[in-house]
Amino acid sequence: MENAGTVDAVNVEDAEESWNVVATTRHFAGRVISVRTDTVEMPGGVVADRDYVVHPGSVAVVALDDEDRVLLIRQYRHPMRRLMWELPAGIRDVPGEPLVECAARELAEEAAYRARTWHTLVDLATSPGMSDERIRIFLARDVEPIPDEENTYVREHEETDMPAVWIPLVTAVEKALSGMIHNSPAVAGILAAYAASADGFKGLRPAGAPEA
Repeated sequence: MENAGTVDAVNVEDAEESWNVVATTRHFAGRVISVRTDTVEMPGGVVADRDYVVHPGSVAVVALDDEDRVLLIRQYRHPMRRLMWELPAGIRDVPGEPLVECAARELAEEAAYRARTWHTLVDLATSPGMSDERIRIFLARDVEPIPDEENTYVREHEETDMPAVWIPLVTAVEKALSGMIHNSPAVAGILAAYAASADGFKGLRPAGAPEA
């Protein structure tokens, strides 16, 4: 039985919507993020304050080799006080750069690998109740290491000690489901890659697919 709040399953799809903002206050602006409060007009005409982080967006890469192993890197994350296993990833910090090119650059810089075959794997809103950050996760296959003489990127800060490992995709799934991997794009990317492998990745969008 349907009621006023029921939506047919066929129509379960995120849609653009923008409620009226009557006031905005910016509290902080840093190198990457800023923090603001919007006073938003709610249904019924009432208003409420909503605090959130403004973020430029990110990309991440699930790199799979021909043995169905996934590439993971370990990085210190200060807010979590943890060494965390993650996907190669980075901020969208070059205006106008195609997202797949940004992802390829991060794969090269953080892991010293490149790939010949790219697809869009999954799109994430990392924490939509408190941030506008969007992450596009790509699937990269036909990977190969970048020769040392071609790798001129100099790592700094947390990236100076960032080991990389190749582990079977099924093992990565087990580690994600058992709570041994916590990084959200890593968990989402690993599970999405495992699901997409069921049909040989035929259902994936092209690398240049627009963000909905």
